[in-house]
Amino acid sequence: MSDGTGTSGDLGGTDAERSARRDEAVRAAVEQGLLGPDAPIVGLLDVAGIRESAAELRAAFEAVTAPGTPVLHAFAVKASPLVPVLRLLHEEGIGAEVASPGELALARAAGVPAPRTVLDSPAKTPDELREALARGIAVNADNPQELERIDALLAEGTSASPLGIRVNPQVGGGSIEALSTATATSKFGVALRDEGAREWVVRAYLDRPWLTRLHAHTGSQGIPLALMAEGVAETYALAEEINERAGRRQVDTLDIGGGLPVNFASDETTPTYAAYARVLREAVPGLFDGRYGLVTEFGRSLLAKHGTVVARVEYAKSAGGRPVAVTHAGVQVATRTVYAPGAWPLRIAAYDGKGLPKEGPDVVQDVAGPACFAGDLLAA
Repeated sequence: MSDGTGTSGDLGGTDAERSARRDEAVRAAVEQGLLGPDAPIVGLLDVAGIRESAAELRAAFEAVTAPGTPVLHAFAVKASPLVPVLRLLHEEGIGAEVASPGELALARAAGVPAPRTVLDSPAKTPDELREALARGIAVNADNPQELERIDALLAEGTSASPLGIRVNPQVGGGSIEALSTATATSKFGVALRDEGAREWVVRAYLDRPWLTRLHAHTGSQGIPLALMAEGVAETYALAEEINERAGRRQVDTLDIGGGLPVNFASDETTPTYAAYARVLREAVPGLFDGRYGLVTEFGRSLLAKHGTVVARVEYAKSAGGRPVAVTHAGVQVATRTVYAPGAWPLRIAAYDGKGLPKEGPDVVQDVAGPACFAGDLLAA
C-alpha cells in the first residue's frame, strides 16, 4: 500500500538467524527514520553475516591445505566497491582483488596493504602498471603485449610486486555465457589450447625468472564446481610443467580466481566454500601439499547472503487485473535482475509501515521500480 508499506529484495539467502537479523534491521531502519517518505530506499548489510562468510572461507581452505601454506583470499572489489565493506573484510583477514584505478583507490582507502592486493584486468594502462609495480602490488599479466610493457617498466627499476601471467584453460562455459571466462574465445588471459600458446607461456617464464605466479579464473555464477576444478587442474599442470623445465620451483603461487556460484533461488547456502575446497582437493591434490601458495578472488559469494535493499512502496495499483507495487528500487539498484531476471532473481519480502513483516495471504503481483521504461521490474 502507499501508506509506508515497504518491500525488500534480499540479495542472497539467509538461515533463520540471518532472517531474524534482517527483520530487526528493517524495523530499526523505519524507527530511526532511515526509511520513510523522505528517504524511500535504503541498503542494509548484515555485518555479522559478512564476518561469518569470511570465517567460513578461511576455514574451508585451512582444512585442506598443508600447515604453513601461505593463502591470500583477495575480495573482488567489483562485487561491492564500498570502503566500509572493504575495511570490514580487511579486518577479517581478506585482501583485495582490483581491476581498475578506482578499485585500487578504494582498497587503499580501506587500509588494504599492497602485499594483500592483486591487480587483474585485461586492459591495464601503462600508468596502472607503473603504480602497481611501484607499490609492490601483485600483477597478473593478461597477454603478451602487457608482458612486454612490464618488461619495459622493470628495465627502469626493480619492483617488489609478485608477477605472473593469466591463462585461459579453455575448459568451457557454464550456464551463463556472459560470465564464463574459460571458453575457447574468452577475452581473458592467454588461450592455452591455441596453437603455440602453451609453449609461449612456458618460454615466457623460462626467460623471466621473476615470473613466480600463475593465474586462471574459470568464471563466476553458473559455473559448476567440477568445471571450476577442471580449470584449476589445467593451471596446476602448467605450473608443474614450467617448474620441471626450469629445473626449480619458479612458480611458487597459484591464483585460482573466485567465481563460487550463489544460489539466489532459496535461503540455502549452496554450494559452500567447504564443498568447493573438497572438490579441489580431490581433483588437484598436489595443489594443497604445501609446495604452492594460493590466492583466491571470491567476491559475490562473500556478500550475497548478507544484503537487503528496502524500498518504500509509493503506490499500489492494478493494470489489466494484475496488482502492481510501484517502489523506489529498480534498475538503478538491481541492474542485472531487471535485464536478466532468469539469471539474477531476487526474493521479495513485504513489510508494513512500521517495518514489521506483513501477514496474510500471498498476492501475485508485479514489483516495479521507478525508471521510465516498462521493463523496470524486480518481480513479475
